[in-house]
Amino acid sequence: MAASSAPRRAGLPTVGLLYSGGLDSSILLANLLDQGLCVQPFYVDCGLHWQTEEYAAALAFVRAMERPTLQTVVRFELPLHDLYGNHWSTTGQNVPDAQSPDEDVFLPGRNALLLIKPALWCQMHAIDHLMVGALSSNPFGDATDDFFRTFERLLSQSGHRTLRVSSPLATWNKPEVIRHGQHLDLPLELTFSCIAPRQGLHCGQCNKCGERRRAFEALNIPDPTNYAPHMAATS
Repeated sequence: MAASSAPRRAGLPTVGLLYSGGLDSSILLANLLDQGLCVQPFYVDCGLHWQTEEYAAALAFVRAMERPTLQTVVRFELPLHDLYGNHWSTTGQNVPDAQSPDEDVFLPGRNALLLIKPALWCQMHAIDHLMVGALSSNPFGDATDDFFRTFERLLSQSGHRTLRVSSPLATWNKPEVIRHGQHLDLPLELTFSCIAPRQGLHCGQCNKCGERRRAFEALNIPDPTNYAPHMAATS
């Protein structure tokens, strides 16, 4: 069941944000707040292997922001075990490692599934704009502008109010996003982007941890991420 959201600030434009607690969506969240917008974050729990740690990180980052224009995270449940079966995303077995191509972390129907409940919630609560944090490096067809325009058209046929879906970071890469997060002086160590967590921490060895580490290395700045002990010993 979705949690109730805090009352919105009168007179301020409100945008919805598909929020995972990762670097990209967290820095986008902070940027929207910095622009003076009221932000309604949505977390969609699909019951995937890493989501217990991910959701805890998302809540921790939101608490750290302490902005009156930041609404309570609305959490939706959308279990996918019956659809994905014994996939690495549900079992935690044979998770794509740090050397794997991004195509190896493909999840069927990912953005369509994640968007549908937040989009309907926005329509039901008079929010006209829903954002996602997809980057320029995203190789999947459901993170393109064409996909979002098609999703908007399909949604409009339901008879509810018009909703715009956009990806403001679509021309950015991961290092550019991190640099912007540093400029905003954000607690990036609270963000979470691991798909094989160990002891509640980033594993340091999966595809997403590899992407994260390479981005900090590209900027030649310290990586504040708290990796699992076995990884910290070999870093």
